[in-house]
Amino acid sequence: MNAQQQSQWQNRLITLLESQPPDDDGAHDLSHLHRVWAVAKQLLENYPQADKLVVMAGSYLHDLVNLPKSHPQRHLASHWSAERARQLLADSELTPAQLDNLAHAIEAHSYSAAIEPKTLEAQIVQDADRMDALGPVGLARMFYVSGRMGRALAHPLDPLGEQRQPDDQAWAIDHIKVKLAKLPGMMQTDAGRAMAEAKLQWLIHFRDEFCRDWMAR
Repeated sequence: MNAQQQSQWQNRLITLLESQPPDDDGAHDLSHLHRVWAVAKQLLENYPQADKLVVMAGSYLHDLVNLPKSHPQRHLASHWSAERARQLLADSELTPAQLDNLAHAIEAHSYSAAIEPKTLEAQIVQDADRMDALGPVGLARMFYVSGRMGRALAHPLDPLGEQRQPDDQAWAIDHIKVKLAKLPGMMQTDAGRAMAEAKLQWLIHFRDEFCRDWMAR
């Protein structure tokens, strides 16, 4: 896929997204999808054998069905996204094999679905999506989602969770320890793991500074 084809496909995918029902989730908006694709492009530099078009389509279409994190059917959202992507691209130039690969990449990107990514393309899409939960943007998204779900910022007496069990359903800052700190070890590609480690270190530094200020008396 040359630069012109990439630009044409990117515009095509964005047009498809804009034709879908609106979603007010600012943590999973078009900016999020652009960032996922930007990270995926960086990862693709290390894996030129991957199907770039499948990775691009997966980056942009993985959240076609986006349910709140507290929704009882959240774990099915990626499956429904994959089915909708198949429908939207049924008349495109993608081959049946590419559509299968794309559907798998979309299904496997989800943390809650717990589906193992079995193709390189699915691994790249999963890594790129999870990367957006780390670093400065990941931090902003964490607080945004926590606010929408009515969670407090931090435990009033033990924000680091040193003398209690961390609970990110109650305290936003606990989400770093409960989930985000685990993401680098869950990355599927070596390139993704290295990038995630650097972003996590930034998050940990912020958390420690935040907790020092939080406990200032």
